[in-house]
Amino acid sequence: MNFVCSGSSKKIASDTRNNWVTMMFPTHNRYRNFRKQSHIDTCTQAFRGLERFGFEFGEFGFAENHVHFQVNIPKRYSIQNAEILLKSYTSRKMFETHPGFRKRYPRGGFWSGYEHYESTGLTNLEESSTYLRDQQQHHNVTVIDDR
Repeated sequence: MNFVCSGSSKKIASDTRNNWVTMMFPTHNRYRNFRKQSHIDTCTQAFRGLERFGFEFGEFGFAENHVHFQVNIPKRYSIQNAEILLKSYTSRKMFETHPGFRKRYPRGGFWSGYEHYESTGLTNLEESSTYLRDQQQHHNVTVIDDR
């Protein structure tokens, strides 16, 4: 048996694994909050704000009362911790940007406790992207452009 050594003891600085997951978060009480483009934009920007922690986002698909999205979760987060971080950060940003949501959600719970996620991987990433792009047609939703 031969022992093979690269001669380098440096650790790889970046995350080299693939952990793409397709997630779905519904709003609390299934309120139809994503009928306005400004709400969709705020939520998307809030998710993108977490890229500084190593999250990588793919497609987003908004229906009236839920969002589907693809996310590559960094190695240091479990699915559960990533879900908590994603939900708490985005709900805080939604309440900061749209203070009227406090009337609808006085306790501050923007997302419901339900979640759905499935491992996507690179093999069916395009299938998942197509499904997410067609959310508004799939649910027959008309988004009001209020920007």
